Amino acid sequence: MAKLVLYLAMSVDGYIADQQGGVDWLAGDGSQPDAPGSYPAFYETVDAIVMGWSTYHQVATQLSPDSWPYAGCPCYVVTHREETDREGIFFRSGELPALANELKAEYEGNIWICGGASVAGQLLQEGRIDTLWLSVIPVVLGNGIRLFPELPQALPLQLVGTQRYNGIVDLIYEKR
Repeated sequence: MAKLVLYLAMSVDGYIADQQGGVDWLAGDGSQPDAPGSYPAFYETVDAIVMGWSTYHQVATQLSPDSWPYAGCPCYVVTHREETDREGIFFRSGELPALANELKAEYEGNIWICGGASVAGQLLQEGRIDTLWLSVIPVVLGNGIRLFPELPQALPLQLVGTQRYNGIVDLIYEKR
């Protein structure tokens, strides 16, 4: 059965975007500018991607408007909008936990919870995330879109790995 993996970058103070939703601060400190980081190896483990509408829209219109960066990997966009599926991109409404159950049963590798805060928050509140892989970017934003919502109870984690490159620290936790 697949695992739901929240793989996201965040500021040292826990934000995943600035107040306007911008992510131009997502960079290391320049100490190892050629370091590949953890993304290429992580992406090799991904069987499917889940993201919210805002993340999808930002990727498709701002971050990679000329080509879809996840071609060849099924992507499920959680939205209330009426959208027509595109090649490899499936728009879903309804209960997020039901979609998570469906995808966990259908796939074997990792299901990447790519963003944003609403999708991640709902799955965290439901206790559905199996692994949190957080890339901590060396910047303190002071405000913006916070990753972690209020939770109904603590979510105990076990540190299973760390990586360090270009001033970025990856913290990899699994649910206890």
